[in-house]
Amino acid sequence: MKIAITSVGPKLEDKVDPRFGRCRYFILFDTDTNKFEAIENTGAQGMGGVEIQSGQIMVDRGAEIVLTGSCGPNAFQTLQAAGIKVITGVTGTVQEAIDKFR
Repeated sequence: MKIAITSVGPKLEDKVDPRFGRCRYFILFDTDTNKFEAIENTGAQGMGGVEIQSGQIMVDRGAEIVLTGSCGPNAFQTLQAAGIKVITGVTGTVQEAIDKFR
């Protein structure tokens, strides 16, 4: 299963970014292989539509679950329409979020 976690940096030791659409990185973690990939959120500084763009990145990368601090309505609708479950209120480091999810 692929889990996407919003992050302030590219490492598992970095903090969970409380924002979905404007997070600096997405950490895509595969629970089957325990491998991860850091994806820079290139649209984070955009003027508008960043939530939908970020949601589309998750769809394109095959994420099944998103762990984040908060998620705006546009991103939530995009993710939900693609069948991606969203868990909000996540804090701590990326590794802690993964451990709590498991």
